[in-house]
Amino acid sequence: MILKGFKEKSNKKYLNKILLNRYVYVDNSKIKSLGVILNIDEVDDFERFRSLAAYINVRPNRLKVIAYSPTKSEKPNFWEVCFNPKDIGCRGAIKNIELQSFLDTPYDALISYYTSEELELKLLTGLSKAKFKIGILQTDSRLNDLIIKTKVNEFNVFKKELFKYLTILNKI
Repeated sequence: MILKGFKEKSNKKYLNKILLNRYVYVDNSKIKSLGVILNIDEVDDFERFRSLAAYINVRPNRLKVIAYSPTKSEKPNFWEVCFNPKDIGCRGAIKNIELQSFLDTPYDALISYYTSEELELKLLTGLSKAKFKIGILQTDSRLNDLIIKTKVNEFNVFKKELFKYLTILNKI
């Protein structure tokens, strides 16, 4: 229990450090690659994100989705990468090679599609090398560049609003 508390406190401190030193990319580049981070307890339909990628003209081979499961240790077959709290150590150390590869990829956009207050999800959003970060409403607004206020189960509203704002920002 003491180690778990120490791990959580060190990860919170590390996340704050990342967010304070975050560089926001400002450019007019189009979105050609897309990464998605989601909580498997809130969203269980992978096909939604394939349709979203097609809707904003991202090729299927340029889409990568990772799922977080706070309780499950087994990895479902239908997710490309599924991780749990054991894959993240103290001070944000990533123990999973596939997860580290996802974080090191410089996606043109990253969608953080979760509302839960899981520290691991926030940490992964902060550690991602994505140029433009998009999320649904969360308590920490420093995580994302564009926040679309919808509920997790209102995916079609999110999809339409995302398309509208990406068009306005000249990203698609």
